[in-house]
Amino acid sequence: MKKLTAIVFIGAMMLGTSCKKYLDINNNPNNATSATPELILPQALTTTAGNLVSYNAYGAQLGGYSANAGGYGGFGTAISYNFSSADFGGLWSATYDNLEDYQAIVNQAATQLPTYSYFYAAAKIMEAYNFQLLVDAYNDIPFTSALQGANNLTPSYTSGPAVYVGLANMLDTAIAAIHAGQTGTAVTPLGSSDVLFGGDVELWKQFANTIKLRLIVRANGKATFTNTTFDAAGFLTTDALINPGYTRDNNRQNPDWNNWVYSYTGSDANKAWMPSTFIMGFYDGHKLVDSFRGKAIYYQFPNTGTNQLGVESVNTPKCPSGSFWYSGTNRDGKSAGSSIGILKGPEAGRPAMLAAESYFLQAEAVVRGILTSGDATALFNSGIAASFNYLYEGPDGVVTGTPAADAVTYQADNAASYLANVDVATTTAQKIEAIITQKYIALNFISSDQAWDDYRRTLYPAISYGAVPDPHQTFASTVSESTRPDKLPSRILYPSSEGAYNPANLPKGISPFTSLIFWAQ
Repeated sequence: MKKLTAIVFIGAMMLGTSCKKYLDINNNPNNATSATPELILPQALTTTAGNLVSYNAYGAQLGGYSANAGGYGGFGTAISYNFSSADFGGLWSATYDNLEDYQAIVNQAATQLPTYSYFYAAAKIMEAYNFQLLVDAYNDIPFTSALQGANNLTPSYTSGPAVYVGLANMLDTAIAAIHAGQTGTAVTPLGSSDVLFGGDVELWKQFANTIKLRLIVRANGKATFTNTTFDAAGFLTTDALINPGYTRDNNRQNPDWNNWVYSYTGSDANKAWMPSTFIMGFYDGHKLVDSFRGKAIYYQFPNTGTNQLGVESVNTPKCPSGSFWYSGTNRDGKSAGSSIGILKGPEAGRPAMLAAESYFLQAEAVVRGILTSGDATALFNSGIAASFNYLYEGPDGVVTGTPAADAVTYQADNAASYLANVDVATTTAQKIEAIITQKYIALNFISSDQAWDDYRRTLYPAISYGAVPDPHQTFASTVSESTRPDKLPSRILYPSSEGAYNPANLPKGISPFTSLIFWAQ
């Protein structure tokens, strides 16, 4: 049913690293025993991009973007939410494996500072990025005693708030390392090893600032940070896209395309999931009118098939060849692509963070008083404009159409709704709801896990689960076993590997319905 596979380029796989995964007690003599930071960084970033496909799928299923498609059965816990330790376990293992790659860079670069300042900083920033993914999915995680390989095969767990504080400090350290590199001599540039920002260390500082802002905003007073200031570089204003040279040939496609649209041989990818009726309401007029982004994202919009999660019947629509989320009309698996929208083509970059998310984070931070400067309305409008701009870009980055003008028209078409025009909001709660709802729309099937985190933190976008669940009013499954009022799960469970290999430290009594991530409601 699920084909949550992620690609790692064959060349990158052959590079290898010297690291041992934190519960890996095996030693393969055929693996490379050492690699330089220049060789490790591109494959580590590429692996992160592949892992994000799984996080996106997890968030899309739980957070309301997708529903079970027709022609498939046996969805089980995917629609009941009564998760076991076998569900979504790959998120844990894949992320820790990836963290070991970045730690290998940190270990090598730390002995060669300031020469490798930029590599040290980039690896630290990506560690913070990945550790936050884990906290937001699991809460307490191995952190201070993790990534030590065979030196500690049973790492202790650190509380979620403490990890958040540690990550913010890690980002400050990384930014300081970049500054040291910029004032040093004979510093090795990131160059072509940097398949995220192309060696631009100013963008790395902005990325670090934005991740730190996400930590502080999400914690919202539930963690005490050492330093709540930000570097003068500011926050991201451009999309952060990982692209090591994706291409249709030789199984080196964009991992989203490979997972959801077509394989490199041209065969159909995952067709077990389709858009939810709930998310479509933000485009088709049930909640907001947005034909511009609807057409950019969905195949045959406004006649795109949808379903309510949990409904399994012979009348449930089936996914077309090439996915509902690929808006292009060319459905030949061997030549399809070069489209705008979410699934743009096999050569498109994979977002690590959208500029839209950065703007909405800043807008929320201004409203909450976390940032003492900035105009919340202007930042909100910039977030909407950035969402349009990303969706109107082809896989080559060339913009088709008039995203800025269409963003203005979109807000005018919904002039009476504070969900599209934050200056119409009359209370702080409405402003937060507008910001989170627009971020939810912008992250649709791109960074769905971030939207799922925001829902659990704020309970926005607002939903209502009645005696007969209205698919336009809730994204919770019709066969949910959750005991929560919203009928949604509160989290996933720790993987079975932790119960097998680290039982003494594994948190006990975790429930998918009553155990909360520290920032959640």
